[in-house]
Amino acid sequence: MFLTRMRKHLFVTSIVCSGLSLISLGAIAAEKVATIEGISEYRLDNGLQVLLFPDQTKETVTVNVTYHVGSKHENYGETGMAHLLEHLVFKGTPRHKDIPAELSSHGARPNGTTWTDRTNYFETFTASEENINWALDMEADRMVNSFIAKKDLDSEMTVVRNEFERGENSPFRVTLQRMMATAFEWHNYGKSTIGARADLENVSIDRLKAFYKKYYQPDNATLIVAGKFESKEMLDKIEQYFGVIPKPERTIEPLYTQDPAQDGERQVNVRRVGDVQLVGNIYHVPAGSHADFPALDVATEIFGANSTGRLYKGLVEEKLASRAFGFNFQWQEPGVAIYFAEVDKDFDLDKTQAALDATIESVLNNPFTEEEVERAKRTLVKNIELGFNSSERIALDLSEWVGMGDWRLLFLNRDRIEKVTKEDVQRVATTYLVRNNRTTGKFLPTDKPERVEIPQVENIAEMLKGYKGRENVAQGEAFDPSHDNIDSRTRTVTLDNGVKVALLTKKTRGESVVFTLSSQMGDLKSLKDMSSIGDLTGSMLMRGSENYTREQLKDEFDKLKANASIGGSAQGSFARIVTTKENLVPAINLAAEVLKKPAFDKKEFEQLVSTTEVDIEQQLQDPQAIAFREYSRKQNPFDKSHPRYIPTMEEELALLKSVQLKDLNAFHNKFYGANNMQVSVVGDFNEKAVIDSLNELFGDWKSKTDYERIAHPYHKLKVENKDFNTPDKENAVFVAAVSLPVGMNSKDAPALELANYIFGGGFLNSRLATRLRQKDGLSYGAGSFVRMSNSEARASMGAYAICAPQNLNKVEVGFKEELARLIKDGFTDEEIESAKSGLLQGKRVSRSQDRELVSKLNGNLYYDRNMQFSKKYEDKLSKLSKEDVHKVVKKYLKVADFSIIKGGDFSKVE
Repeated sequence: MFLTRMRKHLFVTSIVCSGLSLISLGAIAAEKVATIEGISEYRLDNGLQVLLFPDQTKETVTVNVTYHVGSKHENYGETGMAHLLEHLVFKGTPRHKDIPAELSSHGARPNGTTWTDRTNYFETFTASEENINWALDMEADRMVNSFIAKKDLDSEMTVVRNEFERGENSPFRVTLQRMMATAFEWHNYGKSTIGARADLENVSIDRLKAFYKKYYQPDNATLIVAGKFESKEMLDKIEQYFGVIPKPERTIEPLYTQDPAQDGERQVNVRRVGDVQLVGNIYHVPAGSHADFPALDVATEIFGANSTGRLYKGLVEEKLASRAFGFNFQWQEPGVAIYFAEVDKDFDLDKTQAALDATIESVLNNPFTEEEVERAKRTLVKNIELGFNSSERIALDLSEWVGMGDWRLLFLNRDRIEKVTKEDVQRVATTYLVRNNRTTGKFLPTDKPERVEIPQVENIAEMLKGYKGRENVAQGEAFDPSHDNIDSRTRTVTLDNGVKVALLTKKTRGESVVFTLSSQMGDLKSLKDMSSIGDLTGSMLMRGSENYTREQLKDEFDKLKANASIGGSAQGSFARIVTTKENLVPAINLAAEVLKKPAFDKKEFEQLVSTTEVDIEQQLQDPQAIAFREYSRKQNPFDKSHPRYIPTMEEELALLKSVQLKDLNAFHNKFYGANNMQVSVVGDFNEKAVIDSLNELFGDWKSKTDYERIAHPYHKLKVENKDFNTPDKENAVFVAAVSLPVGMNSKDAPALELANYIFGGGFLNSRLATRLRQKDGLSYGAGSFVRMSNSEARASMGAYAICAPQNLNKVEVGFKEELARLIKDGFTDEEIESAKSGLLQGKRVSRSQDRELVSKLNGNLYYDRNMQFSKKYEDKLSKLSKEDVHKVVKKYLKVADFSIIKGGDFSKVE
């Protein structure tokens, strides 16, 4: 029950001022500071910065509180404190005792993240008065009233330690962390956000409380709200909930530590069990707000772009690496540019290192071209402009720019990229990407210092003084994501060649539109022993067509401001496009060429095989990859020739080496076609133009082989436990597997989904998460899932947890005890109602996301149904009682039916 506004105001005031002197309840005014491209900034009297981004096209609201504190603010003995505190802030307040449960019951999509310059907490939820009031109230309350209790620290410390251990399993993350620590002598940017194990295990609750009280205050925070709301009403609510928090009297001292100019190349080596070699370079670069940074972004795109970048051409195409890439850390203070290469374990790494150094540091002898610079700028600007079409994405992205110093840098950075010249890129590359500014390893003395001084940003406010931004993009319409409205707005068409089409036109922000295409092929007999060939055929599609090389395809899609994903497997092909109204038809035309006329270039095929081989080898010692592959193998109990068979990693490597390029050509010629195709489009587009294009492109494209769906009937799985030993891996994985005779058309399907949501779904408040993470402190991530077939009465169900190897047996005990309790005792009324609310609101949020809705429509085409199927399903779910759900649990679930799969270093198992 919600209080009136005045009563609520007085109630919040009494809570947030607990332990503090009462403040005046007089008028609280929010000062408007600036408005740029639809985003308005306000400042409350207590110092809270507010950014509002109303978007009537969304059915959701995103609330994002960003605190101006990150890992760089940690002192000696406090590494990881900012991140550890992020976990504790989810533990509740005196008025919001179970925040994970509240997030789940409101159907929110939440998270918290910690980075070097900032920490943020956000949730996206259905735009209702109740949800908005709850979210603002909860965030305001936990800003100053979070428990930060010793008992929570004791359990959560081991959870965060488990998260630390998970990172220790990744060769890339470990190598990068060592390189960062070597590159930065004094600045905290050289320390990982996750922190040091010793600090995590020994930090006191008093230090955490002091850190919280110092930095979690309104004058050190930015509240970002985006989505469906009216600005004045939202501002009133923000003043109601946040305005009553008093401005603290403490001051936050500015940071002043800077690293000196590096005076020689450095190198660090990591030696651990693994199957892939990595080599990388780090170069110090200016802060993200510095005028040089956009040119550095362009340089990194030129070097690191997949298929078109200089590293790809110089290393991958020359068979010196299986993968090469680059990226920048754009931070408030001077950061780094990073370039990496991934190499087969048997290759001479020194050759790759020499090629990596030469490619990056030879710009004087091999200057950038106008074409390279324009291509890179086009890619960067395209991604920025597509991002502007989603207010939810902008709401989250703004955290990074707030952490960098000012949210308006988002727009200034875009403007600067557009103005970057070839000369700018050449200058920054020859200034910063040089030997004495590089970290790859050891110290080597030189005759004289050759230091690179990193320039500082003097005054961001002065830099942005008078900046106005651009006109707002097209705003779009408010769209009701109800089942009935979606059906009424969706036009379905069957083309002359049988292609089924679903078209949902609506006005969208930035005239955005999403397109998806799916086709099915072959039958059980014709696809025998074809899985690897079909997968590789799909992977080759975007590597060149009859008229375009791989590089040219990327350029063409960039010119069309289109993000495209096109591929296939042994049983079908797909195309997914996100673009704008004016570019949709040309993008479809280009996608059709990719699907119909792949080049199957020999050189590209060899590179694909090499990259895939290294990807598989990298997983050979990864407990998570091994355990979940074994789970998939159990759920697909077919013989090796069957299209649905899941090979072991070793089998997959052998199959990979046996496939020849001519096999791909033959597969495409025999199976690809539009005989059984579905196409769905959602957004702002011209229906007639799309239909005309589809008729022209696919009207006469027929497969030489008829399609017949390959059945996947229910099989009761044989109970068989398996352990996989992965030496020298700090993190272990627990997986449980069972199959059930329940499909989406089964009467028990809604109850099974709801039971799973309570058992292992939701956000940190499921039975499994509460037991293994919140109570026992054994696992960073624990949960369960159920996948029900749309065609057969079959479901695959699994549970999982990551943990330290020595805790594997404890995790198994916890899982079995919680499952047994679920079967024996059932559920409470509160659990059922909260889970129903969370599930149903989550499904509504999904329907409001165009990328998810277009996939739903395409599935409906394949299964010959409309949204009424989902409506009836959700209606059944909404009427379930605790007795209904318990009955289904007792009918299908038995502890003894689950197979247990474990992966980890068993020398550490207790």
